[in-house]
Amino acid sequence: MTIQTLLGIDLPIIQAPMAGVQGHELAVAVSNAGGLGSLPCAMLSPDRLREELLALTGQTSRPYNVNFFCHKPPEPDAEAERLWRQTLASYFDEFDIDASTISSQAGRAPFSAEMADVLAEFEPPVVSFHFGLPAPELMDRIRGWGGKILSTATTVDEALWLEAQGVDAIIAQGFEAGGHRGFFLSTDLNTQIGTFALIPQLIDAVNVPVIAAGGIADAQGVQAAMALGAAGAQIGTAFLLCPEAQTKPVHRAALKSESSRVTALTNLFSGGAARGIVNRVIRELGPMNDTAPAFPLASSAIAPLRAKAEAGGSGDFSPLWSGQNATGCKEESAAILTRELAGMKE
Repeated sequence: MTIQTLLGIDLPIIQAPMAGVQGHELAVAVSNAGGLGSLPCAMLSPDRLREELLALTGQTSRPYNVNFFCHKPPEPDAEAERLWRQTLASYFDEFDIDASTISSQAGRAPFSAEMADVLAEFEPPVVSFHFGLPAPELMDRIRGWGGKILSTATTVDEALWLEAQGVDAIIAQGFEAGGHRGFFLSTDLNTQIGTFALIPQLIDAVNVPVIAAGGIADAQGVQAAMALGAAGAQIGTAFLLCPEAQTKPVHRAALKSESSRVTALTNLFSGGAARGIVNRVIRELGPMNDTAPAFPLASSAIAPLRAKAEAGGSGDFSPLWSGQNATGCKEESAAILTRELAGMKE
């Protein structure tokens, strides 16, 4: 089954939800162009989620996706936080930041009954999840209004687990993908494989549609994934230079530079493994640092460093999320890019 049939869209293109670099504007543009626009919701409060959904549904009548995290929040660990701030101490001195004034709020919360209450007001046609799935009763609420449920798998075991929980389609996230790894059964990076190795393995293992994600930046990549049996493609990095994205100037500059050729999985910005362009803090602390607290607790201490650096025009402490293939990034409307990714000529 193609994702056009499953999700009621015209083109086999899903815009990846990208928290921190987009709002409803990008989702609206992609949905109106015939793809599936996605709204990242993991960093939104219930009130902010309602505002974004009001804006989104006011500007499109086409199917759209809302995306949430399903991580298990770790217990606060004062010693781990102390060690992490100690690791960052020289940077706090450099930027004249008083570490004692930094909040310890994580800024990312898993899907909850409160968020489901907000969704019930809008009955979004598609709801996707990262890091597994929420409780069965929350999924039943989504199914109750006819919503389709998608989730990310990075291994065959994860895909089998998701299928057993009744998801409608599985997003096969290859190692090349930008942003956070969606793994949830194991965080062993040795289990992670490339998109074009993962797709056929998942297709052989499950009976639900498999959507390719990771390293796909143009129509040829989409066609290659579908030639392997993928039902469609989810693409994120290519949209980051579109005017509808909220990508910061330092991030846009990095994507347009030669530095975008070198990315790494790093836990420095949130505590979870996520792929971004290598910058100063990744080079100096190493991409995976043992003192970074568990996801998402690492984010609070590094946030003021990012703010100070960006105010000076530097991305040295910014999460410059990008997949391994940024060649498809274009400074053009998301609608045009969506159609181009689907192989349509303007």
